[in-house]
Amino acid sequence: MGEIILEDRHYQAATMQGDAERNQSPIPASVRFDEASGRIVVDFTNGAAFMVPARAIQGLENATDVQLAEVELMGETGLHWETLDVDFTIAGLMNGIFGTVKFMDAQRRGGQSRSAAKIKASRANGAKGGRPRKTS
Repeated sequence: MGEIILEDRHYQAATMQGDAERNQSPIPASVRFDEASGRIVVDFTNGAAFMVPARAIQGLENATDVQLAEVELMGETGLHWETLDVDFTIAGLMNGIFGTVKFMDAQRRGGQSRSAAKIKASRANGAKGGRPRKTS
């Protein structure tokens, strides 16, 4: 194979193209925990913001507000909680990936479990006439 020679003009053109593409992309500028809503908020340089429920993220389910507030930007791509040893990519969170497949499946199923206690409680509630009607 022949030797590849990069000239300065190729490097400069690639750098300029990369800068132009970066300037058109939303870049994370800051991140914070909003205690009132319980969400992690990522603000971008283009004025957009992304919010995700903090305790829906694997590893943060039982975190205190103080621990959640320790969130940091990890470069331009990730979020990091040092004391909790939790890291997530912003792109992953924006795509709804809040943890491992097993964690996500358990979150999705949530109240769908069919334990003996749940079946018994459901039958007892049904014997009372079921769920009360909403009154407006």
